[in-house]
Amino acid sequence: MVGLSGGVDSAVAALLLKQQGFDVVGVFMRNWEEEGGPCPAEADYEDVRRISDTLDIPYYSVSFAEEYRQRVFSYFLEEYAAGRTPNPDVLCNTEIKFKAFLDFAMKSGAACLATGHYARLRRDESGLHLLKGLDPGKDQSYFLAGLSQDQLDKAMFPIGDLQKAQVRSLALQSGIPVAQKKDSTGICFIGERNFKQFLMTFLPACPGDMVDEKGKVIGRHDGLMYYTLGQRRGLGIGGRSDGTGESWFVIGKDLKRNLLIVQQGEHEELYSRSLTMNRLHLITRKKLPSAFTCQAKFRYRQPDQNVVVEPTENGAVVRFAKEQRAVTPGQWCVLYQAEECLGGGPIDTVEPVKEISL
Repeated sequence: MVGLSGGVDSAVAALLLKQQGFDVVGVFMRNWEEEGGPCPAEADYEDVRRISDTLDIPYYSVSFAEEYRQRVFSYFLEEYAAGRTPNPDVLCNTEIKFKAFLDFAMKSGAACLATGHYARLRRDESGLHLLKGLDPGKDQSYFLAGLSQDQLDKAMFPIGDLQKAQVRSLALQSGIPVAQKKDSTGICFIGERNFKQFLMTFLPACPGDMVDEKGKVIGRHDGLMYYTLGQRRGLGIGGRSDGTGESWFVIGKDLKRNLLIVQQGEHEELYSRSLTMNRLHLITRKKLPSAFTCQAKFRYRQPDQNVVVEPTENGAVVRFAKEQRAVTPGQWCVLYQAEECLGGGPIDTVEPVKEISL
């Protein structure tokens, strides 16, 4: 069973599996249902129909909208309400694609669930190893860091050995109608809509003061949930005549006093030395020492950073070899050793290079 999104990556995944002699069934997942307005899912499902007709495979649609609201969207809102910046894509993979959808696939008689992720799997005597996709610009192992050995045991990533250009070329050669379709970006249930306006429909706005690191009021914010650490655009204070003339950045949030803390220029307050995770999920079955060196990403597409990981009872302390900019609570810290993704967990707190004391 192949999760077909209507895009070129999952289409080529289905193509490759059929060429390898598998019996392939395409399934379009509907994870978001909303009354009124345009529905991009309908256009995507029409693309799934055209892809499946071209590949001559059966296809149908299944809804996991209720599971998505309960397991992913509710968490998304809770995190934003707490002033954090969650990554729903990681949770979507662990709770929907490789749990609800995987359960559906197994009950339907499928042997495996395949997706169009740019990632690879290797199996040996110690179990399954999740590896980066070979295209460094498209590697999606970051979003799969929450998966378990059992989930990966039933997973296939047919395009993980390919470059994006090769995927598009295969699609063109095979007459797949979405060969040149633009890649989707952003959070799936928001789509092309304005993020702030979308969030306002679910969480009440709570405006407050925007202050600098000395406590001086600089302006007003619309609600702490609409801003993230390191943010520069959209603050509405770029035209101020006072100060140094440098750009303003978000460097912190005071939840108790509803203050958004900003600073001109990129100074120490924007950087951190370490982070804590209250929950560390490890994919690997390798025996790891009480403290070990590896690489980490604190956000998707970030180059690997050297770190020392010190596991705690349930989570870990991750110490940086080099000070890191705008490490954000709520995002995932994903650990690597060379090309292998070891696992990761949501960032709980960070240790700033310089404390902010208003």
